[in-house]
Amino acid sequence: MPHVLILVLTLSFLAGCATGPRYETAGVATDLVPAEVVASPGVYRDSRVIWGGMIVATRNLAEYTEMEVLGYPLEGSQRPATNRSPHGRFLVRKPGYLEEMDYAQGRHITVTGTLGENVDGRVGEAPYVYPVVHATELHLWPEARRAPPGQPRFHIGVGVIFGR
Repeated sequence: MPHVLILVLTLSFLAGCATGPRYETAGVATDLVPAEVVASPGVYRDSRVIWGGMIVATRNLAEYTEMEVLGYPLEGSQRPATNRSPHGRFLVRKPGYLEEMDYAQGRHITVTGTLGENVDGRVGEAPYVYPVVHATELHLWPEARRAPPGQPRFHIGVGVIFGR
């Protein structure tokens, strides 16, 4: 009996260490990237995607919140791999209000949703075409904890590390 209790406690502890959501990928265009959607207007409309990246800007509008995101490939945990080359920018539209301070510039996000029509916009002074994802699910990744400059980075602990 004590062995079973130890096993259950160990498995519960490891489950608590999960790093993020695992979205269902059945019926999702997992290899589709923003640049490909822009190059073929209308072809991918209504396709389901899982995209992620770094938030560039968040705007609350009358019907929805819109985020401009610099897209990156996803890691196995579906966290944006910002150490790799970006795939281009896209817009995320989520009905209702999202707090701009939570969805702030520089935060990492993973989104699932359906592609809508591309939208013309600007990046600085340059014209830019954005694919639009109508979000059904959002995952805002925790901010990385960094030691202040000059402080030692020393940790003691027991656990398992997955991904980044």
